[in-house]
Amino acid sequence: MSPQIEAKIRASFAKQSMMNTFGAKLAHVGAGSVAITAPILEGSKQQQGFAHAALTFAIGDSSAGYAALSVMPEDHEVLTTEMKINLLAPGTGDHLIARGRVIKPGRRLVIVQSDVFALSNGQEKQIAVLLGTMVPVPIAA
Repeated sequence: MSPQIEAKIRASFAKQSMMNTFGAKLAHVGAGSVAITAPILEGSKQQQGFAHAALTFAIGDSSAGYAALSVMPEDHEVLTTEMKINLLAPGTGDHLIARGRVIKPGRRLVIVQSDVFALSNGQEKQIAVLLGTMVPVPIAA
């Protein structure tokens, strides 16, 4: 992955107001893989005190989308066209981490996956898996 693509991903992430609201941060940017962390804040919990599924989905979708963007030409963006989530366990602990990766890159479709983990006292527990499709979109000149 070129330094320009990494810079593009970091600049794009910085523009996401929702990620800012959640306190999310880019933890890793690599060719075909991106990790995003987010604290489990009071404002992102559901009624039973667990991380809300919306937080889990948001960082999972974004990590997978940026993983897809990392394998695109500089003059392209990606859009999520479909994303399935399986919630495996409640999100408890201090932080969540979503590790997105490209399963199959393509010119018309990019198949992606994100595994989301809850972090508590240095231990990780997988709480969700997302599988989706991203569509490359040329940037209008």
